[in-house]
Amino acid sequence: MKKKIFAFLTVLACVSAAIFAEESGDAEAAKAAGFLAGGVKYIAAAVAVGLACIAGGMAVGKIGSAAMGAMSENPELSGKALPFVGLAEGICLWGMLVAVLILIL
Repeated sequence: MKKKIFAFLTVLACVSAAIFAEESGDAEAAKAAGFLAGGVKYIAAAVAVGLACIAGGMAVGKIGSAAMGAMSENPELSGKALPFVGLAEGICLWGMLVAVLILIL
């Protein structure tokens, strides 16, 4: 897990360096990193959707299993437990909305 975090932070540092090189006016560094600077919004949109969907999947898994366990003991709880699963799925929709706003703006 530490290797994955280190790799992610390394990529993030490279993208950040490309953005700041373009903004600082350093022409040679901006040309070298020009291919990264144009696609930053696409990377940001992908990260927004990816993290939101992973978090939504984890939430639905935990809430769904707890809801099914509660309904197996008391079937009257189905009306109270299932809306929480729907709320957890809403996390993915918010991630998609943020990604659309990143791409449009």
